[in-house]
Amino acid sequence: MIVTFKSRATADTLMFGDNARQLLALMGKPFEPQGIITPEQLPAALDALKRAADESRTAQRAQPEEDDAEERPPAMVMPVSLAQRAVPLIEQLERSLRAGEPVTWDSQGQ
Repeated sequence: MIVTFKSRATADTLMFGDNARQLLALMGKPFEPQGIITPEQLPAALDALKRAADESRTAQRAQPEEDDAEERPPAMVMPVSLAQRAVPLIEQLERSLRAGEPVTWDSQGQ
């Protein structure tokens, strides 16, 4: 399933359903086929996502570095962190907040 986040202030943000579900939960929003983050809810949603992204980055940095680069998996098979997944949505929420526009989402392919 694909979830599309939309705002009049930005281009659409597309995400796989599981990733969108995780980010919506972090923002305190239930995962439904359609939903909205109102302009009034945007500051709290942004704070929650930024906090989770910071925690993800901190946890990633705390992992021990491997000295032998040959043992590391190639970049294409390395997992994408929560912080990396959240960046496009954080940017969309920030721009929408500045413009006073809500962010809506719609899921396709359920």
